[in-house]
Amino acid sequence: MRAKPGDRSKGLLQIGGTVCPCALGRGGITANKREGDGGTPLAAMRILSGYFRRDQFVVGQSRLPMRPIGADLGWCEVPDDRNYNRPVKIPYGASHERMKRDDRLYDACLVLDWNIRPRRRGRGSAIFFHLARPGFTPTQGCVAVTARVMARLLPQLSRRTVLKVVR
Repeated sequence: MRAKPGDRSKGLLQIGGTVCPCALGRGGITANKREGDGGTPLAAMRILSGYFRRDQFVVGQSRLPMRPIGADLGWCEVPDDRNYNRPVKIPYGASHERMKRDDRLYDACLVLDWNIRPRRRGRGSAIFFHLARPGFTPTQGCVAVTARVMARLLPQLSRRTVLKVVR
Protein backbone atom coordinates (compact mmCIF):
# COMPACT_ATOMS: atom_id res chain seq x y z
CA MET A 1 0.00 0.00 0.00
CA ARG A 2 1.34 3.42 -0.95
CA ALA A 3 0.03 6.95 -1.24
CA LYS A 4 -1.50 8.02 -4.53
CA PRO A 5 0.77 10.57 -6.21
CA GLY A 6 -0.48 14.09 -5.54
CA ASP A 7 -2.96 13.14 -2.77
CA ARG A 8 -1.50 12.05 0.54
CA SER A 9 -4.86 10.95 1.99
CA LYS A 10 -5.60 8.51 -0.85
CA GLY A 11 -3.70 5.37 -1.58
CA LEU A 12 -3.20 2.47 -3.94
CA LEU A 13 -3.45 -1.01 -2.47
CA GLN A 14 -1.66 -3.67 -4.47
CA ILE A 15 -2.83 -7.26 -4.05
CA GLY A 16 -0.87 -9.53 -6.33
CA GLY A 17 -1.22 -7.96 -9.77
CA THR A 18 -4.35 -5.98 -8.90
CA VAL A 19 -4.31 -2.36 -7.72
CA CYS A 20 -7.30 -0.95 -5.81
CA PRO A 21 -7.91 2.58 -4.57
CA CYS A 22 -8.04 3.12 -0.81
CA ALA A 23 -8.39 5.94 1.70
CA LEU A 24 -5.61 6.85 4.11
CA GLY A 25 -5.41 9.12 7.13
CA ARG A 26 -5.93 12.87 6.70
CA GLY A 27 -2.29 13.29 7.77
CA GLY A 28 -0.97 10.98 5.07
CA ILE A 29 1.64 8.33 5.76
CA THR A 30 3.77 9.05 8.82
CA ALA A 31 6.86 7.41 10.29
CA ASN A 32 6.19 9.02 13.70
CA LYS A 33 2.58 8.05 14.48
CA ARG A 34 0.95 9.90 17.39
CA GLU A 35 -2.56 9.68 18.86
CA GLY A 36 -4.90 12.05 17.03
CA ASP A 37 -2.49 13.08 14.24
CA GLY A 38 -4.62 11.51 11.50
CA GLY A 39 -1.58 9.75 10.08
CA THR A 40 -1.43 6.26 8.64
CA PRO A 41 1.59 4.45 10.11
CA LEU A 42 4.53 3.74 7.81
CA ALA A 43 4.77 0.10 8.86
CA ALA A 44 4.23 -3.55 8.08
CA MET A 45 1.16 -4.52 10.10
CA ARG A 46 -0.26 -8.00 10.50
CA ILE A 47 -4.01 -8.48 10.38
CA LEU A 48 -5.00 -9.95 13.75
CA SER A 49 -8.77 -10.40 13.62
CA GLY A 50 -11.91 -8.68 12.50
CA TYR A 51 -15.37 -7.44 13.36
CA PHE A 52 -18.47 -7.24 11.20
CA ARG A 53 -22.09 -6.13 11.31
CA ARG A 54 -24.28 -9.18 10.73
CA ASP A 55 -27.12 -6.98 9.55
CA GLN A 56 -24.98 -5.14 6.99
CA PHE A 57 -22.06 -7.26 5.76
CA VAL A 58 -21.88 -10.92 4.82
CA VAL A 59 -18.46 -12.26 5.77
CA GLY A 60 -18.67 -15.59 3.98
CA GLN A 61 -15.51 -17.64 4.32
CA SER A 62 -12.60 -16.15 6.17
CA ARG A 63 -9.49 -17.59 7.74
CA LEU A 64 -9.44 -14.67 10.18
CA PRO A 65 -11.17 -14.79 13.55
CA MET A 66 -14.25 -12.62 12.87
CA ARG A 67 -16.65 -11.47 15.60
CA PRO A 68 -20.01 -9.76 15.22
CA ILE A 69 -20.29 -6.15 16.32
CA GLY A 70 -22.84 -5.60 19.04
CA ALA A 71 -24.25 -2.32 20.30
CA ASP A 72 -21.96 -2.52 23.35
CA LEU A 73 -18.63 -2.83 21.49
CA GLY A 74 -16.23 0.09 21.72
CA TRP A 75 -12.50 0.72 21.30
CA CYS A 76 -10.60 2.74 23.95
CA GLU A 77 -8.57 5.69 22.65
CA VAL A 78 -7.29 7.26 25.88
CA PRO A 79 -3.51 6.78 26.23
CA ASP A 80 -3.60 6.82 30.05
CA ASP A 81 -6.40 4.26 30.34
CA ARG A 82 -5.53 0.65 31.19
CA ASN A 83 -7.53 -0.49 28.14
CA TYR A 84 -5.88 1.90 25.69
CA ASN A 85 -6.04 0.53 22.14
CA ARG A 86 -8.22 -2.39 23.20
CA PRO A 87 -11.86 -3.33 22.72
CA VAL A 88 -14.13 -2.28 25.60
CA LYS A 89 -17.73 -2.82 26.58
CA ILE A 90 -19.77 0.39 26.39
CA PRO A 91 -20.84 2.39 28.21
CA TYR A 92 -17.22 2.90 29.18
CA GLY A 93 -15.82 5.60 31.46
CA ALA A 94 -12.97 6.77 29.23
CA SER A 95 -13.25 8.16 25.71
CA HIS A 96 -13.83 5.42 23.17
CA GLU A 97 -14.88 4.82 19.61
CA ARG A 98 -18.23 3.14 19.02
CA MET A 99 -17.77 0.17 16.68
CA LYS A 100 -21.41 -0.03 15.57
CA ARG A 101 -21.28 3.17 13.55
CA ASP A 102 -24.12 4.91 11.76
CA ASP A 103 -21.84 5.67 8.79
CA ARG A 104 -21.21 1.90 8.34
CA LEU A 105 -17.42 2.27 8.02
CA TYR A 106 -16.93 -0.65 10.40
CA ASP A 107 -19.49 -3.00 8.83
CA ALA A 108 -16.32 -4.97 8.09
CA CYS A 109 -13.35 -3.90 10.19
CA LEU A 110 -10.02 -5.70 10.52
CA VAL A 111 -7.70 -5.04 13.46
CA LEU A 112 -4.10 -4.32 12.48
CA ASP A 113 -1.30 -5.00 14.96
CA TRP A 114 -0.27 -1.34 15.24
CA ASN A 115 0.62 -0.48 18.85
CA ILE A 116 -0.94 -3.67 20.23
CA ARG A 117 2.07 -5.44 21.80
CA PRO A 118 3.73 -3.61 23.32
CA ARG A 119 1.27 -0.75 23.68
CA ARG A 120 2.97 2.61 23.95
CA ARG A 121 1.01 5.57 25.30
CA GLY A 122 0.12 8.10 22.66
CA ARG A 123 1.46 6.12 19.68
CA GLY A 124 -1.97 5.68 18.12
CA SER A 125 -5.00 3.50 18.61
CA ALA A 126 -7.71 1.89 16.50
CA ILE A 127 -5.62 1.53 13.36
CA PHE A 128 -7.97 -0.61 11.30
CA PHE A 129 -8.48 -1.85 7.76
CA HIS A 130 -12.12 -0.97 7.16
CA LEU A 131 -14.69 0.27 4.65
CA ALA A 132 -14.22 3.59 2.86
CA ARG A 133 -16.55 6.55 2.62
CA PRO A 134 -17.79 7.50 -0.85
CA GLY A 135 -15.01 9.32 -2.69
CA PHE A 136 -12.37 7.78 -0.41
CA THR A 137 -12.39 10.76 1.94
CA PRO A 138 -9.65 10.64 4.61
CA THR A 139 -9.71 8.33 7.62
CA GLN A 140 -8.33 9.08 11.09
CA GLY A 141 -5.24 7.00 10.26
CA CYS A 142 -6.71 3.73 9.02
CA VAL A 143 -6.67 2.17 5.56
CA ALA A 144 -10.11 1.86 3.96
CA VAL A 145 -11.45 0.15 0.83
CA THR A 146 -14.86 -0.36 -0.77
CA ALA A 147 -17.18 -3.08 0.57
CA ARG A 148 -16.76 -4.92 -2.73
CA VAL A 149 -12.97 -5.01 -2.41
CA MET A 150 -13.20 -6.04 1.26
CA ALA A 151 -15.60 -8.90 0.39
CA ARG A 152 -13.21 -10.06 -2.33
CA LEU A 153 -10.18 -9.90 -0.02
CA LEU A 154 -11.60 -11.50 3.13
CA PRO A 155 -11.39 -15.15 1.94
CA GLN A 156 -7.71 -14.61 1.06
CA LEU A 157 -6.64 -13.02 4.35
CA SER A 158 -5.28 -14.77 7.43
CA ARG A 159 -3.38 -13.90 10.61
CA ARG A 160 -0.23 -14.28 8.51
CA THR A 161 -1.31 -11.50 6.14
CA VAL A 162 0.73 -8.32 6.40
CA LEU A 163 -0.54 -4.92 5.26
CA LYS A 164 2.64 -3.08 4.32
CA VAL A 165 2.42 0.71 4.10
CA VAL A 166 5.31 2.17 2.10
CA ARG A 167 6.25 5.57 0.69
